[in-house]
Amino acid sequence: MAKKNKSNYFDYIIVGSGIAGLFSALLAKDTGKVLVITKSDISTSNTKYAQGGIAAPIGRNDSPELHYQDTVAAGAGLCDPEAVRILVDEAAESIADLIRLGVPFDTVNGEIALTKEAAHSLPRILHAGGDATGEHIETTLSGQVRLSRTKILEYCLATEVLLEDGRVCGIKVLDIRSGLVEEFNCRFLVLATGGGGRLYKYTTNSEVATGDGVALAFEAGAEIVDMEFFQFHPTAIRLPGVPPFLISEAVRGEGGILRNVEGYRFMPGYAPEAELAPRDVVARAIVAEMRKTGSDRVFLDVTHLPPSLITTRFPTIYRFCREHGLDITRGLIPVAPAAHYMMGGVKTNTWGETNVPGLFADGETACTGIHGANRLASNSLLETLVFARRIMQRAREIISGKITPVAPQSSNTVELPSRDKARAAAALSVANLQSLMWDNVGIVRSGKPLLESVNTLAAWQRSLAGEKVDRVKLELSNLVVTGRLIAEAALMREESRGAHYRTDFPQSLLEWERHIVYRRGD
Repeated sequence: MAKKNKSNYFDYIIVGSGIAGLFSALLAKDTGKVLVITKSDISTSNTKYAQGGIAAPIGRNDSPELHYQDTVAAGAGLCDPEAVRILVDEAAESIADLIRLGVPFDTVNGEIALTKEAAHSLPRILHAGGDATGEHIETTLSGQVRLSRTKILEYCLATEVLLEDGRVCGIKVLDIRSGLVEEFNCRFLVLATGGGGRLYKYTTNSEVATGDGVALAFEAGAEIVDMEFFQFHPTAIRLPGVPPFLISEAVRGEGGILRNVEGYRFMPGYAPEAELAPRDVVARAIVAEMRKTGSDRVFLDVTHLPPSLITTRFPTIYRFCREHGLDITRGLIPVAPAAHYMMGGVKTNTWGETNVPGLFADGETACTGIHGANRLASNSLLETLVFARRIMQRAREIISGKITPVAPQSSNTVELPSRDKARAAAALSVANLQSLMWDNVGIVRSGKPLLESVNTLAAWQRSLAGEKVDRVKLELSNLVVTGRLIAEAALMREESRGAHYRTDFPQSLLEWERHIVYRRGD
C-alpha cells in the first residue's frame, strides 16, 4: 500500500509527452493538480515525426458518415462501431481545439488545405508545414504545457503502476539521470507513452517507442487487446547506413508511383487502387516485389510531378533526401516497409477507461477499437484528441459524483501461456530481439517461426525477472513483454486479417471476427 505524500499527490498523473499526453494535460490543468512524466524531454515523441497529418471530415463534400465508412472498411471487420462513430462525430470540435491552441494548419485561399491518403474516399487530411504536421503539433502543445501550471518531470521513466485495493493510487518513477526512485500518488493515471516500434529492426519510430505503457498496464492487471495487428508503413527510406525515414503516404496521395528495381510499376497488379491501396496490401506487395527481384528495396517515383509541388508540399522529405544525395524531383526514392504503428494496446472503453479503476490510456498505448485490424491513415492523431477529451470529461464526472465508476471487464480474456520450459534460441540483446521480431513476427508470418519466437520471448522474459535498476534494462524488459504479447496473439490467430498475414492461414475466417484479449495470470 502506497503512503500518500501531500507534496507528491496529484489529481492527474499523465505518463508520456506526445500529442495524447500533452493534450490531456492541457485539458486537465483547470480541474486539478497535474503531473506530466516523460522519459526524455517534453518535446520528444513519435508525434514529432508524424508527417501526413490528421484526418477529419471537414471538407465541403465530406461527412462524418463517409469518414465512418472508410474507417470501418479499413479495419477489416474488427472496428468498434460505437468508437468509430464517436471519432468521426467529434472530429471537427477536436480540430477546433488545436486551432485555438495555435497549431498552424496549412491553408489555401483562406480555407484549411486538405489532401488525400490511401483508403480515404476523398481528401480529408489536414497538414501543417507541408509534411511537418507532427512537429508543429508537438511544438505548439509542449509550449502551451510549459506555460501552464503543470508540473513536468523530464528524463524520468515510469517503472510500476501502484495499486491500493485494486485501484490505481500512483506511479513509481526512476530518475534516469540520478538513478533515484520516487513514488507519486494520484486519483487518475493516464498512460500515453506511445507504441512499440523499437521492437523491430526497421522502424519509423523514435527511440522512445519501447512499449512502456503496454508493459506497465499489463503488469498492473489491465487487459491488452489486438496486439497481433502491427502496421508496417510501406515506404521508408532504405539507404546503407541511414536510419529508416518515413516517406509520407501523402506522397502517393499526390500522385507518387511505386516501381521495382527493374523500373516496372507493380501496384496495379496487386490492387485496383494501385498505390492508394490500404497500407497492409502495399507493404506486402513491396515485400513480394523485393523477393521477386532479389532486392532489399523498391522505388517511389515523383519525377513526373511538378518540382514546385514536391518542394512546397513535402519540404521535410525533400530536404532530408537532398542531405543524403537525392534530388527527388529528378531521381527515384529507394524505399522499403518499416514498422510504424501498434494498433493493439491497453483495452479501453469509449471513455478511455481500462478494467483497472483509475487507470486510463490514450493514443497509441490504448486500443479503443477505432483501428480494428488495419488503421486508416491519419486517424491516429485524431483519435488521441477525441479520447483525451472524453477521458477528462469522465474524470470530471467521477470527481463531481455524477457517476460511479465501473471498471469495464471483458468476458473472453485469456492468460499468456506459461511456457515455463521454453528456451531462448539466442542471447538476449536489443539487436537479437529486433531481428527476431522483424524476421518472424513481421509483415509475413507463419506458425513454426511464431512458435519459436514465443518460446524465445518467454525465456527472455524469465531471464529479466527481478528489479530493473536502469533505463536500458527497464526498456528491454518492456520491449520483451510487449513483443511477447504481439507474438502470442499472432500465433493464436490462425487466419489472415488486415495487417496480420500468415502464409499457413492465408484466408480471413468468419470465426475469427473477434478480438484476442490478454491479461496477466494470478
